Amino acid sequence: MNQTATVQSVQRRLSFTEELHEQRWDDHRYYHQSRINQTLHLFSACSFLATYALLPFEPAWAAIFGWIVPMWVRQIGHFFFEPKGFDRVNDATFEHKEEIKVGFNLQRKVLLFAIWAASTALLYVSPTLFGMLPHYGDLAGFGQRLGHFWLGLALAGLFARTAYLVVTRSPQTGIVWFTKILTDPFHDIKMYHRAPLFLMRGQLFDPMDHVHR
Repeated sequence: MNQTATVQSVQRRLSFTEELHEQRWDDHRYYHQSRINQTLHLFSACSFLATYALLPFEPAWAAIFGWIVPMWVRQIGHFFFEPKGFDRVNDATFEHKEEIKVGFNLQRKVLLFAIWAASTALLYVSPTLFGMLPHYGDLAGFGQRLGHFWLGLALAGLFARTAYLVVTRSPQTGIVWFTKILTDPFHDIKMYHRAPLFLMRGQLFDPMDHVHR
């Protein structure tokens, strides 16, 4: 038996549930140390649940709400309130955390929002996409078209990253990440429902004592 086979036989493959827990745990300890970010994630999670509820009935308007409110609130927490220096809690550099991030790290998020902004500008400049689509008629029609555009972009980003993980990591890792993203609002409410209380007490950062237990 070669060395690779020996290592693989010793290492136990994580189950779906275990890998889901691991991805969530890494996301929490690496990227949710700020109580302000946790509080914003709580608001974002509640807003995403509203988006989920609206999606079957008004998908276009659900997409507009989802991009403008919960998505932006969520990323403001990451970009402006999470520390970007050396992480003493996890003994890791910020660059290392960005490198091993399974999902969208900050660089990928910047790219995603750049595509979002560019697609919005394109639709504003040419609502018919240079004659490929019929005229929308009025402002409500433009909103419908914009919402469907944004919904398509969200689905494309979700499925593209999932496919990339399936190819470069494993099918399970990709499906686990897909599941994690869709269920993050429920998990965030469970994890961060007390964050506003800690923030009101003046605690700007989670001490993360549970990381070392």
